[in-house]
Amino acid sequence: MDLKLILQIVGLILGLLYLWLEYKANIWLWLIGIIMPIVHGTLYFTSGLYADAAMNVYYVVAGLYGWFIWSKKSNKTGAEVIRIGHTLLKKIVPLVLAYVIAHVCIYFVLVNYTDSTVPFCDSLTTALSIVALWMLSRKYIEQWLVWLVVDAITVGLYLYKGIPITAGLYTLYTCMALAGYFRWRRMAEKNA
Repeated sequence: MDLKLILQIVGLILGLLYLWLEYKANIWLWLIGIIMPIVHGTLYFTSGLYADAAMNVYYVVAGLYGWFIWSKKSNKTGAEVIRIGHTLLKKIVPLVLAYVIAHVCIYFVLVNYTDSTVPFCDSLTTALSIVALWMLSRKYIEQWLVWLVVDAITVGLYLYKGIPITAGLYTLYTCMALAGYFRWRRMAEKNA
């Protein structure tokens, strides 16, 4: 069996599990989020998606960070440290700025130091993913909307790069991002 096919199948299984755990706001998503990037990173590197491949190093680190943050059950008063909620207005400008800087830097590296055939889209989805994953670690509801954009663009990108099973996974991610957004909104309203 072809390595790309094996990596896509394993990545699909891990991705579905991750998505279900994220939808449920279950802490175990972070464990899968530490394992899955190894599989996807290898797949993306062999497909010439260098920014996506490098992004998986960030995903491992972010998985460890998310696990640490979410495992803090409560503060000294017994209140939950981080609850599902909306992105704070004061965070929007720094998040947009972080995205722009990441996109420009990643694009520069891809254009000047790799043979990437899709530097703009690869750097776009990678920069947005950096922001979205940080938003997830803070349990911001709007992280789902950022993932919606990332996932929709990624479907076309992966079809273009010849990894259709993973493109199928991202089609499901696109649908689930919308469902996750509404579920997390309901969860936040219930806890308010």
